[in-house]
Amino acid sequence: MSNVTYKSAGVDLELYDEAMRRLPSLMQRTHTPRVLPLADAFAGLMRLNHSSKPGAHSYEDPVLVSGTDGVGTKLKVAQLVQRFDTVGIDLVAMSVNDVLCLGAEPLLFLDYLALGKDNPDLITSLVKGVSDGCVECGAALLGGETAIMPDIYAEGDFDMAGFCVGVAEKSQLIDGKGIQPGDVVIGIPSSGFHSNGYSLIRRVVFNIAGLKADQTVAELQRTVGDVLLEPTRLYPKLILGLLKTHRPNTAISGLAHITGGGLKDNIERLLPDDIRLQIDRTTWEVPATFTWLQGLGGIDREEMFHVFNMGIGFTVIARPQFADAIQSDLQAAGSPSWVIGEMQAGPRGVDYVN
Repeated sequence: MSNVTYKSAGVDLELYDEAMRRLPSLMQRTHTPRVLPLADAFAGLMRLNHSSKPGAHSYEDPVLVSGTDGVGTKLKVAQLVQRFDTVGIDLVAMSVNDVLCLGAEPLLFLDYLALGKDNPDLITSLVKGVSDGCVECGAALLGGETAIMPDIYAEGDFDMAGFCVGVAEKSQLIDGKGIQPGDVVIGIPSSGFHSNGYSLIRRVVFNIAGLKADQTVAELQRTVGDVLLEPTRLYPKLILGLLKTHRPNTAISGLAHITGGGLKDNIERLLPDDIRLQIDRTTWEVPATFTWLQGLGGIDREEMFHVFNMGIGFTVIARPQFADAIQSDLQAAGSPSWVIGEMQAGPRGVDYVN
């Protein structure tokens, strides 16, 4: 008989154990007072309401809000550049920013990593990014799963998925049903491409233009790798701060995270059947990152607006009389903003003007 082992089949349990020993400290640094200590358990515990921290928010009628997402083929850029400490931030942002659109405070995050071969350094770098993202947005990294699947993923390949759970007071949920004619759309800047459109980006940058990851883009004064691996911006602290001052469904009638499908697709899903939005594309300056890519690939303008966020990563839909105060508060929090559109009566949809 041959001496067949798990290791000879492609899974090294000693390497796996080494990776797992590195992760608890990355999780514990994210833990909030709501997390209940529980060593070596099969799941994590968190309470919604607590009294262990003075001034901490408790809920009368809490509603759990959940979301899940991945990073897409941006992971291929990370592989190419051999830099893995930022895509974990993307993973957190893509789910947390979605949960935020209902006005929910992110509570906890779970991650799933799948690799073709055990690699403690890679696993640690990826989870370090997840941990960084959780610290930034105030969510606890409560657990996760690492799967080694040698016949599913080639050596060096990996994938990530993330899961966020947030909470909101039922009476304060923001679902867009109260959007009405005259409401304005306030655009908040993105940090770049975020985590959308990377199949097109990689084709243009690496296949059509033939650029290398370490080449410097003169007009951006950064390397290609740095431009493409810029992490997705996290919006929870900024938006939750607004919601403490500007009452949901009174001052703010909708929130939208601008991901794949651009402004049109992501805001349209919020609109009532009798509301139409006009977005004026002259109200903000499209960042040079997008114009560089467009010129590099000869991409049509409408395709750019359909695929990418074009510099607007998150939007706040507000009653017009509150717009100035909301923008003032955003500026005080360190973020510029622009009124980029207005709601009108009409069949549900979004139009670009200019």
